[in-house]
Amino acid sequence: MNLDDALHTFIAESLELLQQMEEALLHIEQAPDDPDTINAIFRAAHTIKGSAGLFGLDGIVAFTHVAESVLDLVRAGRLRFTEELAALFLQVCDHIGVLVKRAAEHREPEDSVRQNGTHLLDWLNGLLDDGPARDATAQPPATCSAGASVERAADTVGTDHWHISLRFGQDLLRNGMDPLAFVRYLATLGRILHIVTLTDSLPGADDMDPESCYLGFEIAFRSDTDKATLEDVFEFIRDDSLIRILPPHSRTAEYQQLIQALPEEDMRLGEILVRCGTLTEAELAEVLRSQAHDVPPAPVGQLLVEQGIVHPPVVEAALKKQQQVKEHRQAANNLIRVDAGKLDQLIDLIGELIIAGAGASLVAQRAGNGELMEATALLSRLVEEVRDSALTLRMVQIGATFNRFQRVVRDVAKELGKDIHLEISGGETELDKTLVEKIGDPLTHLVRNAMDHGIEPAETRLARGKPAQGLLRLNAYHESGSIVIEVADDGGGLNRERILRKAIERGLVAEGAPLGDAEILNLIFEPGFSTAEQISNLSGRGVGMDVVKRNIAALRGSIELDSTEGLGTRVRIRLPLTLAIIDGFLVGVGNAAYVVPQDLVVECIELDCESGHDYLNLRGEVLPFIRLRSLFDIEGTPPRRQNVVIVQFGGLRAGLVVDQLMGEFQTVIKPLGKVFGRIRGIGGFTILGSGEVALILDVAGLIQHLASQRHEAHPHTFLKESL
Repeated sequence: MNLDDALHTFIAESLELLQQMEEALLHIEQAPDDPDTINAIFRAAHTIKGSAGLFGLDGIVAFTHVAESVLDLVRAGRLRFTEELAALFLQVCDHIGVLVKRAAEHREPEDSVRQNGTHLLDWLNGLLDDGPARDATAQPPATCSAGASVERAADTVGTDHWHISLRFGQDLLRNGMDPLAFVRYLATLGRILHIVTLTDSLPGADDMDPESCYLGFEIAFRSDTDKATLEDVFEFIRDDSLIRILPPHSRTAEYQQLIQALPEEDMRLGEILVRCGTLTEAELAEVLRSQAHDVPPAPVGQLLVEQGIVHPPVVEAALKKQQQVKEHRQAANNLIRVDAGKLDQLIDLIGELIIAGAGASLVAQRAGNGELMEATALLSRLVEEVRDSALTLRMVQIGATFNRFQRVVRDVAKELGKDIHLEISGGETELDKTLVEKIGDPLTHLVRNAMDHGIEPAETRLARGKPAQGLLRLNAYHESGSIVIEVADDGGGLNRERILRKAIERGLVAEGAPLGDAEILNLIFEPGFSTAEQISNLSGRGVGMDVVKRNIAALRGSIELDSTEGLGTRVRIRLPLTLAIIDGFLVGVGNAAYVVPQDLVVECIELDCESGHDYLNLRGEVLPFIRLRSLFDIEGTPPRRQNVVIVQFGGLRAGLVVDQLMGEFQTVIKPLGKVFGRIRGIGGFTILGSGEVALILDVAGLIQHLASQRHEAHPHTFLKESL
């Protein structure tokens, strides 16, 4: 085994588990008694601890073990998730993340990290010791007196030994494991009082597979060891096997959950527990009476129906739910983890294949060979399908990025003393993984701005007739071949007069200059521009917005503002779906070739207007256009017949005057170098089949430049400046 590769996998999986753990902790504040969420938090911590132990990461193991022990108290019902406890475990989650990242960098934690870990361990150990810390962070269950650490005796069974339920996975033997070895190892940790071997899953002799394991065990076990040690015994088979461990004097509710989790259909599990000496007949009756009020799953359903405790429709509903869980697990098993670098390499190779295919098609056309042209056409179609499939592999849903802001909103709202609700929609919208990674920082800045300087304090909101709770929205959707991400709030909006006054003070605009609303709002994107009267540790609206705009522009995107004073602000970000390969429309001007993203092309018409005009009448609407020959200073006389490619971006339309329309073209996007990276109107370049270079037009930049130059009083005119 390559340990470096294995460690890399551990790091990636641990960070995913921590993200899931954080989402569950944010949810637990609204549903503190949800067993599924509690189990999800516990599983994340337990899996990270077990995996870290394989690599000798003792610091992670030791810290996570204590956190896991506290979570075990929660699972047992001895500790309840309150808002304070959830906040504590969010810090625990953050600290584990820091430890994992230090392990990825092969670095020891700094002193500040160790001190933070020690502080958190003090709180966690206080909960385990049933000291004052527990009373400060959580309320005791309703069945306990204040400060009590155990449930009422009536809710527990008299068993003074551990009970272990084992259902080994069928692939246990194939994986080199021996089921009896686990039983023998248990005997080294204590004394096995009783053991019942289960053969319910054993098929007939003709159908039996000698390499499959069909056994299960119910074990009564006496030992002074702790639960974590017992769980470590089965660490390597936990994912494939069903393992349940109940400590001495467990509650009847825990045995109820045990019966619900076991898969037997014919064997009466209650009788097995009685045979093991784990339950008495009276305790079994109490468990079954308690279970009568819950929805039992299929294994115990038949038993309870026979006893008349539940009705058949209830069991059918449980069967359906169990089948859904099984299907979900099968779907999860069909997923594989692929290194992002390998996907990038695949996309690069497909890009080279597209360029080579275009060259072959050009050779076939020049040769005039019909069979060769047909073959290259088929090849181009197949390459296009491969391209689409490969790009799909890089597409991920933006919902995961949105969900991370649940934590940001929670923490920032508490810091500001505001009540803010985050509403997420469009999380299923997909875009390129590279874009998802790079959009995180700009979105974080916009979200924090909206909370700090957009949404007013509760007192101000109530005085203005608004609800005390502020609303922040994150939304994403597809539009015209782009993805649109919106960050909206119902706060006080932007004050145009204050923005304009500040801009005049800084000399950005002349006093009395006729500026439209959009132009005034866009002033906040100027470097260092801010109207905030006080500086806080959060960015004020406008502070650093130039960086946000620059980062969005680097992704070939655009950003728009829409604000109504007193009602709120909406920031709209438009991004291309991918940064790698697109369908393009090839046009020619003189001897130069340009590519227009095909998703932005509306139609093509012949130019029919007098020389000197920079607009045309398109079915009764004024359409401004740009002559690419003049824009790029291309020498030569234009042909008598020119064409206009009408493009649309963000609700705005414009025309691009070109000499030739050369048809569709699969475009491999190549980035411009640093020297040419700031040229407006150009978004990159591509290589044609002939080996020549064609520039890719930045339609968003061209349209926005055109729109910004049009005066409100003269909507059909604009200032022509070199881009």
